[in-house]
Amino acid sequence: MFKIFILTIGVLSFLSASSELNWNSSYEKALKEAKAQNKDIYMLIVSSDCRWCRKFESTTLQDSEVIKRLEKKYILLEVNKDKDFIDPRFNTKSVPRHYFIREDEKIIHNFLGAWNRSDFYSFLKDVDKKRELILKTKENR
Repeated sequence: MFKIFILTIGVLSFLSASSELNWNSSYEKALKEAKAQNKDIYMLIVSSDCRWCRKFESTTLQDSEVIKRLEKKYILLEVNKDKDFIDPRFNTKSVPRHYFIREDEKIIHNFLGAWNRSDFYSFLKDVDKKRELILKTKENR
């Protein structure tokens, strides 16, 4: 009985930790929030039976620093390619697929994979550089 109690507490702890990120499930809602808050969108495309998606969600997306960084800069959107409508311009063939999208719906950067914390941070730096380049280009027009 005690083992079941401990197991239940462990499962509940995992579930509460995984709900720390405030995910949208609607692209339109995320876009409205992005415009209102002057943020970009981080869209994570997953599928129901993808073990790499679960791995990414249960490791990298549980890291408190990753959570802080994502929530500071992005409106978060998670869509399931098996259940949700996804605009055909977004590649959903392989998952987990990551898209960083400006509030004007232009794609800043995208990549594929279940990355660990340090590799994911590297991608976030790439996104920051691309975003800065886009903004500089826009200012010079």
